Amino acid sequence: MGTKTEDEAGTKTGTEAQRDEEAGAAETADDQADSEVLGEDEIDDEAVVAAERGSGVGLGAAAVVSAGLGVVSLTGSWVGTIAQARDSLYGQLETAQSAGVAEQIKQVYADSWNANALVAGFFALTALIVGVVVLVRPAFGNPDRIPAQAPWVKSVAWAGVALGVVGLLLAALKYSDILLGMPSTS
Repeated sequence: MGTKTEDEAGTKTGTEAQRDEEAGAAETADDQADSEVLGEDEIDDEAVVAAERGSGVGLGAAAVVSAGLGVVSLTGSWVGTIAQARDSLYGQLETAQSAGVAEQIKQVYADSWNANALVAGFFALTALIVGVVVLVRPAFGNPDRIPAQAPWVKSVAWAGVALGVVGLLLAALKYSDILLGMPSTS
């Protein structure tokens, strides 16, 4: 028969008990070392802080919307085209056949051109406002609850602001007939 490591009462003999204690201590040390290497405590803390702060997805989406609105203000929109066509139709209906050429051009073309410029200016102003809100948002509120902005969010928001400024400038120039004004009929 083999050697017994436990006596009849179920207690371990000296050598076996010592080996079990050393193995348990080694496992505990290994678990602590793995925990320190992986930084489980830090990971848990970072997850809690991230959950409290939010992910910043809203700011990123707003930055993209700002840039998109800026592009729309420069390239035109369906709403601007409809406003221009509608104003042109009203101009045709309101202009009498006996009106002069200058009056007909103003009623049919210039007013509809200005309607398109107003819509483009609205899109540009909205892009500018949304972009500025995204950029200044981290300055307001509880700093512990506001997510850190990713660099791409700031870049896209700045692009939205720049496109909004250019769009506003072009809309103002277009509305005031400095840019592509109507021909004179005199």
